[in-house]
Amino acid sequence: MATDIRRVMAANVRRIRAQRGLSQEVLADMAGVSVRYLGSIERGSTAATVVVLARLARALKVKPADLLE
Repeated sequence: MATDIRRVMAANVRRIRAQRGLSQEVLADMAGVSVRYLGSIERGSTAATVVVLARLARALKVKPADLLE
């Protein structure tokens, strides 16, 4: 179950970031996380905390739930 959520979130963050024309560096800066951490989230190897989920959603201008669906 946790792996599935990580995969879903990874795909959604990558897709929305690309749609917004943002690099990992820019999104990481906007969300206040390291590029390395964002990369691991986008690969699905790390689960984001709820705080980081909220920061990413705010930076991408989506609802947190949009990153998990």
